[in-house]
Formats: sequence, structure tokens, C-alpha cells
Amino acid sequence: MTRRAAASLNKSLTGFLAHEDPEKLLSLFAAKVRQCRGLGSVDFACALRECRGSVKHWPLVPVIHAKAITCGLGEDRIAGNLLIDLYAKKGLVQRARRVFEQLSARDNVSWVAMLSGYARNGLGEEAVGLYHQMHCSGVVPTPYVLSSVLSACTKAALFEQGRLVHAQVYKQGSCSETVVGNALIALYLRFGSLSLAERVFSEMPYCDRVTFNTLISQRAQCGNGESALEIFEEMRLSGWTPDCVTIASLLAACASIGDLNKGKQLHSYLLKAGMSPDYIIEGSLLDLYVKCGVIVEALEIFKSGDRTNVVLWNLMLVAYGQISDLAKSFDLFCQMVAAGVRPNEFTYPCLLRTCTYAGEINLGEQIHLLSIKTGFESDMYVSGVLIDMYSKYGWLDKARRILEVLEAKDVVSWTSMIAGYVQHEFCKEALETFKDMQLFGIWPDNIGLASAISACAGMKAMRQGQQIHSRVYVSGYSADVSIWNALVNLYARCGRSKEAFSLFEAIEHKDKITWNGMVSGFAQSGLYEEALEVFIKMYQAGVKYNVFTFVSSISASANLADIKQGKQIHATVIKTGCTSETEVANALISLYGKCGSIEDAKMQFFEMSERNHVSWNTIITSCSQHGWGLEALDLFDQMKQEGLKPNDVTFIGVLAACSHVGLVEEGLGYFKSMSSEHGIHPRPDHYACVVDILGRAGQLDRARKFVEEMPVSANAMVWRTLLSACRVHKNIEIGELAAKYLLELEPHDSASYVLLSNAYAVTGKWACRDHVRKMMKDRGVRKEPGRSWIEVKNVVHAFFVGDRLHPLAHQIYKYLADLDDRLAKIGYIQGNYFLFHEKEKEQKDPTAFVHSEKLAVAFGLMSLPPSMPLRVIKNLRVCNDCHTWMKFTSEVMGREIVLRDVYRFHHFNNGNCSCGDFW
Repeated sequence: MTRRAAASLNKSLTGFLAHEDPEKLLSLFAAKVRQCRGLGSVDFACALRECRGSVKHWPLVPVIHAKAITCGLGEDRIAGNLLIDLYAKKGLVQRARRVFEQLSARDNVSWVAMLSGYARNGLGEEAVGLYHQMHCSGVVPTPYVLSSVLSACTKAALFEQGRLVHAQVYKQGSCSETVVGNALIALYLRFGSLSLAERVFSEMPYCDRVTFNTLISQRAQCGNGESALEIFEEMRLSGWTPDCVTIASLLAACASIGDLNKGKQLHSYLLKAGMSPDYIIEGSLLDLYVKCGVIVEALEIFKSGDRTNVVLWNLMLVAYGQISDLAKSFDLFCQMVAAGVRPNEFTYPCLLRTCTYAGEINLGEQIHLLSIKTGFESDMYVSGVLIDMYSKYGWLDKARRILEVLEAKDVVSWTSMIAGYVQHEFCKEALETFKDMQLFGIWPDNIGLASAISACAGMKAMRQGQQIHSRVYVSGYSADVSIWNALVNLYARCGRSKEAFSLFEAIEHKDKITWNGMVSGFAQSGLYEEALEVFIKMYQAGVKYNVFTFVSSISASANLADIKQGKQIHATVIKTGCTSETEVANALISLYGKCGSIEDAKMQFFEMSERNHVSWNTIITSCSQHGWGLEALDLFDQMKQEGLKPNDVTFIGVLAACSHVGLVEEGLGYFKSMSSEHGIHPRPDHYACVVDILGRAGQLDRARKFVEEMPVSANAMVWRTLLSACRVHKNIEIGELAAKYLLELEPHDSASYVLLSNAYAVTGKWACRDHVRKMMKDRGVRKEPGRSWIEVKNVVHAFFVGDRLHPLAHQIYKYLADLDDRLAKIGYIQGNYFLFHEKEKEQKDPTAFVHSEKLAVAFGLMSLPPSMPLRVIKNLRVCNDCHTWMKFTSEVMGREIVLRDVYRFHHFNNGNCSCGDFW
């Protein structure tokens, strides 16, 4: 073939490439080739170069390749390099590799084309392997080869291999090459090594627009907008004008820091510079106005933009989602569908998040069905948001099913499931899922670790928590505040105050979550005084309280029965305007109820503008514990009238109210209504309440029959309740039966032995009583001593039975003796000797039998003003004698005495008790 014929072919080919019909184009090209003979590598290279321009010309490439092979040019380097590049760009990497392997001689262009092909298609390991082969072949890599292999390492997350290539760059002296420097910066930024990236940048003798754009883009993606703007200023000083990529990254930087003014300046620059906004810039502009909450301007940009760009539609859905405007979100979605724009994997998550924010879980379920119909049910991003939505609203089974069927589970999907379990206190399931995630090969992120630590805190699983704590350092999240907050809460909730305070002090920038984690953690672990200590320190540090702080601190005060501290916190609640918060009001009801101020509890309840189940349950339980059983039942009726369905906790309070006021048949009726009317399956606690109702009323045979006919096995609480009733009513036969089962269930519980011992004592069976005491001793069971507390002048004083350790013990016993004389004159007869044999009474000092609550009351009468009620707490049930003594004391001294024992409150006033002598 003559050179003229070849030139004619190339000229014709250029003309054919403008043709619109690929099939006709192929036939024309084949006919033209048949006319020519002796085509050379340059001719085929020219033809292949002409095919680079458009996708529709791609079918010509295999034809030209086949013709080159038939012409004996299959191993030709010039045409081969072009074929490698074309095949790789089309994603046909294996075909490109075959061409590469068949080359008779390879130059740097060949290596670059193949390396770039691997990098472009995400085959980083293959690119590194090929680079190693090149190095072993003795070929000196050019800067473009080094740039290609570094890009492959970046895309395939091969950080260590990238660092090795960097070392070879140093040895070869290619550090000054801009294209290599840019690739190194991208590598280190990809793996979060900001210091190394900045070092490479500072050592580069010449930076181009790509260098600056890479740095600006990375800063924007990491939310470091201010740093991105600083680099932009450096870029301008270096003489580089921004392009569309620069502007898009800068707009993202402004969006990340909420700098609307700077963003508007960039918008103006775009218009003045005459840059035609492409789809990236349009998206960045809209993203800026959306994140800055300027919905009106955002809508204007959306309307003026490319309405076929699904990204713009998604951003507007995000905008309406931010303001929880579900109606406009769905209206926009309908417009999108009507405009023929197909939703993508980001569209449905925008709608689902809006449903989550608005609490419209049923509507979210419909969106879920729509995503299935449009083929996105297996999309990882859509599934992750669905798991998050269902988990947040307690639909955990549905969330779990989505996770199980999802093939490509990512860290977000797993973490959403774990967080959902923790939120709804399924801590065991959360830790099991955390373990499954790691077995699946997914390394937890900071949110996953924090959630797992919170699950350990919920279960008080200190050992597992410590294991995860050690993982935190290995994972590189040792500086993450959310994890530190979770760790502080873990150690606090597990009662490890020393470690909790150590971690707390180590946190440089403490936020409200840090402080609240300490307060709530200590409150939940029973370290109430430590919780209040942190609460006071929080005030001293100038940190503002929020709802969570108040709830935890009020609960700590309630459990300490520290009404003075509780009232001070209540005053702070009023000052901060949090009295309308339902959770805070519920905590205050509980505070006053547990501290014996039932009137204050009722006042707090009736002042609430909005009440939930916790509000009603708390006030019903408080009234029943204070002996206001009938009022508790009235409140129960009001609750139902207001449309609130009672739950299992409600019925604990209702049954307890019936028990405390002796309403036997009414209590049994309420118990039956649980399953028949309200669909609630009784728990062991409810059965124990029924046994208590029957036992207090002396119907012990009926109580025993009820226990024997229970559909579930009676637990220790049920048998203990029955045994306690037997002691009161001196029924040793049933008492022995109850004790037999009770000691089998809890052989090391001292209360069980004491109850049985006292039951024998009240019936005069001293030998049996002594046998029980010997059994306790042989088994190493130690009785919990009776103890009472009273606060006088901000100091809590504790007393034991027959206590002589108090500094004022002598004065207390003298005051008590005088008081007993006064009580005897109006009919009081001491009756606590019945638990002791005659010989024991003779051998012991009479003061050794004085119970702790009598000592506490005597000390209170000596120390507190006459107008102040005496508030005493006891760790055991008050005995008959002390109960009688309190009634006489309240009458003789004209004082109100509030006694809180382990079961309930007793309000003694004018010789009467709120329990009506029925406790």
C-alpha cells in the first residue's frame, strides 16, 4: 500500500468518525481497509487516536485491533500503547493486560498506560504488582509512572505500599516533580496523615492548580473550612486562578463552617468571571445555601439549575428535611417523579430521614416499600438509613431483618443496629451484634465503639467494657470525645469512681454530655453523693444544666431522701425554665414521693401541662406507698379516662394500693383485669402483690393456694412475701412451707433466715428458732443489721439497734427513758421482747433491745425545732412495737414523724398513722 493510500484511509476515517450511525461507520471502515495494503503501525495509531473522542466510536477499536493483528502488528508498541489505554478506560482491564503482555518491547508509555488502567479501575494491588515487575525489569520509572502507582495505592487503600513507593521516589530524586508531589499529597490525605501531606506540600518547589485543589478539597471534606480558605489565599498569591473544581471545593468549605457571606462572595466571583456553572458547581452552591438554612435562596438556585440533575432534587429534599417540613418534602418528591427524574440511592434516604425527624414511622415504611419497587432494597446506603429509622423507633426486629438480608453490610449499617439496641436498652443484643460485625470483617468506627461501651455500661459489664477500652487506642480513636464520654459513663455506672474521675479529668474539652455522663452514671450505680458532687462542680465550672442533668441529680437526691438538696435543685429548675419538661417534672414527683412529701408530689403532678405514663405511674405508686390507697385508685381511674392505657408498672402501684388499705376483692379484680381487659401478662412482681394483698388480710390458706396455682414458678419475692405474712399472723405451718422454697432459691439471703427465725419466735418455738440461727452461722450468712438515719443541721446521723457509738448516746438514752415514761402514762406498753426467750431478756441490758428508729426519733426530738417534721429512714420493715411507739410519741410530743421503711411510708400525726395500722 502506498503512503498516499494510507493517508487517504486516515482522512476517510476522520470523516467517518463524524458519522452518527455506528453500524454504517463500521461497514464503511471495513470496505476502506480492504482497498488498502501494507498498513503500518503509525496508520493504526492514527486510527486509534481518532477513536478517543466519543463513546459512539468505541465499536471501531476492536475492529482496528483485529486488523492490526492480521497485518502482523499485534506486538507493535505504538498501536499497543493506545490499545492498552483505550481498553483500560472502557474497563476491559484483562484485555488491556493481554495487549501489554504481547508487546515485543515496552517503553515508559506502556507501563504508564497499564498502571493508570489498573488505578482507574480500582485494582491497586495489581498496579503495585506491575510496578514491582517494572522495577525488577530494570526500567527506570518516570514521574508519570510513579504518579500512576501512587494513585492506585490511594484508590485501593494500600497505605503501606504507597509509603514504600514514596521511599523509592526519594531514592530516585523525583520529589521535585509536581505530578509526583500531587499524588503523594492525595495519598497521605486519603489516610488522614495531614502532617505528612503538608510536609510534601512544603517541600514542593512548584505547585500547580491540581496541588491546591487537592488540599482545598480535602480540607472541605473534613469540615475544616477555614483552613481550606487559607489555602485558597495562598493559591491566589501563587498566581493561580481558581477553576470550577476550586470553586466547588471552596463552596463546600464555606458550607462546612456555615460561612454564608464568604459563600456569597464566591457566588459573585462565579458570575463576574463568567464561569458557566456545571452540575458540580450547581450542587455545591445549592448545598451551601441548604446547610446555611437559607431555604428561599436555595429554592431560587434549584429552580434556575438543571432540573434533570438528581443531585439538586436530593439537596432540596435535604433542605426541607432540615426544617422537618414533611409536606413540602413529599410535594417536591412528587414533582421530581412527574419531571421524569429517576430517584437514586440518595433520594430515598433524604425522605426517610425526614420521616425519622418528624416521627412519621408509618410513612417511612411506605417509602421503604417504594424503594423496594424501584430496585433499591439491597442498596447499602438506603438500607443503612432504614435500619437507623426502624431502630430509633423500637422496630428492632424489622431493622434486624434488613441487616440480615443485606449482602454488602458496611460499618454504618452495623453501627445503626448496635445504637438502636442500646437506645432501647437491649444491651446484650447490642454487644452480640458488635461481635458479629467484627466476625464479618468490619472494623468499628468511633460511633460503633461508643455504642458498644454504652451497652457495657447498661449491663454493668466492666470486663467487656475494659476490653473495648483497650481497642479504642488500637483503633486510633483515643482522642474522640464521644468515646471518652461513653467511657466516663461506663466507669461511673459500674461504681468505679476513681477511674471515672481520672478519665473525666483527662478530657481537655468537656461538653455537657461529659458532665451528664458522670452525674447519671453515678446516680445509676448508687453513688448518689458522688453524683451530686459532680452536679455542684458543673455549676462551679460554669456549664449550663439541661434536662438530663436535672433528671439525674433529682433522682440522686430522691434516692438519698435528701429533700433539702432536692428542693435546691428544684429552685434551679424553676430559674432555668425547665419546669415544663415532662421528664424533669416526673423526677420531681418521685423526689417528693420518696422523701415523704406526698402533698408536694401531688402538687407537682397536678401542675404538669402534659403527663405521660411515667407521670401517672409515679404518682399512683407514691400515693400507695404513703397509705393513700383510695386516692391512688382514683388516680388510676382518671388515667384511664384521659385515654392512657395502663402498663405493667401501673398495676404494681394499683395492687400495692389495694394491699396497703386492705382491699382484697378489689385487688384481685384489678389483677384479673390485667390480662382480660388490658392484654398485660402478669410478671412475678404482680403475683407477689396479690400474695401480699391476701397475706396482709390474714387469708393465708387462700394465698398459699394462689401460689400453688400460679402459671409460672414462684420466685423468691413471692415466697418471701408469703413468709412475712405468716410471721405477722403466726401461721408457722405455711411459713415453714414458704421458707423451704425460699431457702432453696436464696440460700445466702439473710432476710429469709431472719423472717423464719422471727416466725418461730412469735409462736414460741425457741428450739426451732435457735436451729435457724445455727444454720445461718454454719452457712456463713450474716444478718443485715437494722439501721436508721435522720438528718440534723445538714449532717446525716446513723443509728443501729442498741447503738452506743453516737457522741450523744448517754443524753439520747436518758431522753428516751423519760419519753417512755410519758408514753406509759397514756397506755403504751413495750412489746418488742417477744422475739427473745426469758433467759435472754434477763441476761441482756434492756437498752440493747432499743431499735434504731427509736434512737433516731429521740435524737431528732432533742435537736430539731418543734415546728419541723422528723424524717427518718430505716433499711428494714418497722416492727409492731416501734410502730405503736411512733403513734404514741406523735400524740404526746405533738410532732409529725415521717418514717420510710423498706416497704412504704408511715406518716404519724396526733396518735395515728397514714397506713391505718395495715402494713
